[in-house]
Amino acid sequence: MTDIGDDEEDRFFKVRPYQLTGGRTKVSVPDLELETLLKVTAQGTAAAPRLALERKKISSLCVSPISVAEVSAHLSVPLGVAKVLVGDMIEEGFLSYFQPQYAQAGAGSDRPDLKLLERVLDGLQAL
Repeated sequence: MTDIGDDEEDRFFKVRPYQLTGGRTKVSVPDLELETLLKVTAQGTAAAPRLALERKKISSLCVSPISVAEVSAHLSVPLGVAKVLVGDMIEEGFLSYFQPQYAQAGAGSDRPDLKLLERVLDGLQAL
């Protein structure tokens, strides 16, 4: 897998976010949240050399598990744009996804999970 060159990367980040998604805002994967963890599949690794710049970057980021929020930050795109791109890649079989255990523990209750809130607070304080 080859890295994106600085010139190519600079051009990528000058593209408007709505152009990356073709103006779409709906996420194709219904349970894709900001803390959802992503990992590239064998199919995604094989397809990486012929993927578009942003998809190639997502594939390289997801070699080890990474959250949707982190993908958004690394690409410097809004979370909604990252969700659409990631959702497309999941549907095509290039990425697999799962919810971390702390996110699953709070499912079904009306209150957010304490560990998730602590992670969000830690992240905000790190800014």
